[in-house]
Amino acid sequence: MTGGFEAARALAADADHQLAAELAELSAELLRGLRASGPDDPDALRKEGDRRSHELLVAELAARRPRDAVLSEEGKEETAPARLEQRRVWIVDPLDGTREFGERDRPDWAVHVALVIDGFPVAGAVALPALGEVWSTATVGRATVPPRLPPAGAPPRLAVSRTRPGWSADLVTRALSAELVPLGSAGFKALAVVRGVADIYAHSGGQYEWDSAAPVAVALANGLHASRLDGTPLVYNNANPYLPDLLIAHPDWARPALHAVAGGDPSAGDRPAQGT
Repeated sequence: MTGGFEAARALAADADHQLAAELAELSAELLRGLRASGPDDPDALRKEGDRRSHELLVAELAARRPRDAVLSEEGKEETAPARLEQRRVWIVDPLDGTREFGERDRPDWAVHVALVIDGFPVAGAVALPALGEVWSTATVGRATVPPRLPPAGAPPRLAVSRTRPGWSADLVTRALSAELVPLGSAGFKALAVVRGVADIYAHSGGQYEWDSAAPVAVALANGLHASRLDGTPLVYNNANPYLPDLLIAHPDWARPALHAVAGGDPSAGDRPAQGT
């Protein structure tokens, strides 16, 4: 990996930002149609959604960015993947929030499409198909100054997993008297901060690169803080795509949230990934 985030972002063309948004919308349209008329069995619906969205994204990227590498949650990799030799890697989650996708009354699921250059998520899009929304870096592109955000309110609203919030959420809640916003899908929770529905998303239950690459690209482009829970940068296209933790926050709450989780989980170190 060479240079830094700004140097890597300068290497992403406007067409890359637009492509991420376009592909996220294509998969969103496919998944909306499948959810409306697909299998009645929730598990069958989930499996078909994962498969068909993956196939669409991989085929489109192969046709439109044939020289770039691809890392997909639904893809199969060799022991030493060729993507490690590539500077440009598309990291996609064809269906984030698979559980919620199978519950037809829930809107909290997403599609992630990100372009990583030299380890940095520099272009990306997150589609929220049930809401008919696509949030992407295409609206910001290569602008050097993110949009100005309105001041955050107090107490902060904390996006958490609806099934297993994790120790970081517990620490933030206690330290900042945060109001919990339970949601499914890593992308939907991250976008809750981008959309102004929440102020903080602190995750310590284990994720993979496809869970956060696109949400982080969109969050950074919109002027939010995004890092590991220890404040270090999120780096992508690693041999092992496991990422133990994540913090996305309004700038006003970033430092207090980092301070709240600074001690880490006293009971254990990194754990196997628990999903979103």
